[in-house]
Amino acid sequence: MLGLSRAVLAGMIAAGFVTPGRGPRREYRFTFQDLVVLRAAQGLSQASLSASRIRRQLKTLRAKLPERMPLAGLRIAAVGDAVVVSEGSRQWRPDTGQYLLQFEVGAPGGRIAFASQDESPAAPHELPAATPASLSRSRSLRGEPGATAAAIFAEAIELERTDAAAAIAAYRAAIERDPRHRDAYVNLGRLLHERGALEEAVRVYRQGLGECGTDATLHYNLAVVEEDLGRPAEAIEDYRRALRDAPDLADAHFNLARLYEAGGMQQEALRHWSAYRKLVRRR
Repeated sequence: MLGLSRAVLAGMIAAGFVTPGRGPRREYRFTFQDLVVLRAAQGLSQASLSASRIRRQLKTLRAKLPERMPLAGLRIAAVGDAVVVSEGSRQWRPDTGQYLLQFEVGAPGGRIAFASQDESPAAPHELPAATPASLSRSRSLRGEPGATAAAIFAEAIELERTDAAAAIAAYRAAIERDPRHRDAYVNLGRLLHERGALEEAVRVYRQGLGECGTDATLHYNLAVVEEDLGRPAEAIEDYRRALRDAPDLADAHFNLARLYEAGGMQQEALRHWSAYRKLVRRR
């Protein structure tokens, strides 16, 4: 019905994404939440997202689904690199919990017209439509000598919504102001990873670890990039370092179990599968 192979279903069950019961003939019986997660997995894989991103999105989605089907119904779609849930007339992102506004604004000819209170609507002022790049240039703090790393970091977060390149430049500027700004390394590495600059993301995370010291988030993010680069041994080492700093980091246990299983290290894989399931049940 969903177009998923038995192998994919078995992997989803083994990873704990779906937890079907058993019928009288030992057949699987999936809940509403299970079917939604399976359908989302299919859509995300067709959207050509990385395996690590699909796993993160599905874990968040599974945790936030209602127990029963809403009267309005649910529709799951991959929009860019995110999952979007449509529930009746509402849309929301499970990873952030944010609701999305469902409207589009068009500007004929690339121009936006504003009418003042003293003018009739037939004779508006016409102004060139602002672009994300022009907006970021007009309000950027990066070139101001007195701007603090915290202020530039806050600006970078805002710029992520409209201009990823400007946000990357702002995170770099925040790091120049404060080489120990751990969150700037985290966000900069994430943006570079999302844009496909994997080697650069690795350098950023390693620089952050060198400046800020050992950190679970930096090690974990670095391991995810190393996985996407096809370096499982390095990824395993950084997942292990992440767990030394944060033993309850369920995602690190999950990824380690998967990597150990792929490498034929079944005992290690079982240990981390067990730890992952215990942590998930605790939530």
